[in-house]
Amino acid sequence: MAERTPVVPWLLRNKIAQLGPAGERWLAGLADLITALEQQWSIRVVEPLSDGSAAYVARVRTGDGGAAVLKLAIPGTGFAGQARTLKMARGRGYAALLACDVGREAMLLEALGPSMSRLALPPEEAIGLLGRVLPEAWQVPRPAGVAVPPEGPPGQEKAGQLAQMVAELWEALGQPCSERVVRRALDFARRRSAAFDPERCVVVHGDPHPGNALRVPEARAGAESGFVLIDPDGFLAEPACDLGVVLRDWCRQLLAGDPVPLARRYCRLLANGTGVDASAIWEWGFLERVSTGLYIWSLGAEDLARPFLATAELLV
Repeated sequence: MAERTPVVPWLLRNKIAQLGPAGERWLAGLADLITALEQQWSIRVVEPLSDGSAAYVARVRTGDGGAAVLKLAIPGTGFAGQARTLKMARGRGYAALLACDVGREAMLLEALGPSMSRLALPPEEAIGLLGRVLPEAWQVPRPAGVAVPPEGPPGQEKAGQLAQMVAELWEALGQPCSERVVRRALDFARRRSAAFDPERCVVVHGDPHPGNALRVPEARAGAESGFVLIDPDGFLAEPACDLGVVLRDWCRQLLAGDPVPLARRYCRLLANGTGVDASAIWEWGFLERVSTGLYIWSLGAEDLARPFLATAELLV
């Protein structure tokens, strides 16, 4: 049986709290939901995982003694699009989807090994591996109905959504970074918005940071790099959008060294490995760095947010 009081990571609890009554209802019903899914899929929860920020995630044992992962999304996190992307991928560049209940916003996934972030790979190695995984993931067929990100105004593409978020959060949070950083981020957002062309878009992952790239336990088709992605947002954008997410990380390395040449080197690695324009990757990377810092700050995790904004100040 599932534990009667599921362990919920603090960052997930903060996000649930922001949902108000809907979040309270979801949290109150979590134990019963786990029990129902244990019966529906003949699984048993073995160990909750602490990595989730938008879902309850746990290791489970299947009826035949195998291992899998149960994921239960909180309300309003684009579950249907994520499930659709994983289903269409069929394990190519992504974790294999074993079962899905869209109504309950629940899925059962193949068990995977540690993430790139937990393996503490050198930046150049992780960047190179992500540059191999992402082109595989971009081969996901474009299904009917997939569009620009669903969380903003209808038809507004990702750069426009990030621009709106940056402008609003910067003011709401009391301007936690300089105005010049925000101006540069908004300028890059306008340039990427102007370059948006649905015909040149792919179904991007949306947040392919090293924590979302997990090692496969053994070699299999669709995971030739040894890693696959989890938690796709699955919307239309230019490939540089995903590569900008890869570039936005590495705050510790940038703060410890000469940040501009180092960030430019990481950018070239991504461009050379994928054939995507380096200037587009750089612009997405800066926009992602600023928007991520402000968003994490808004969740009450200022210590996690500060390195993103501090590196943005150095790269402006």
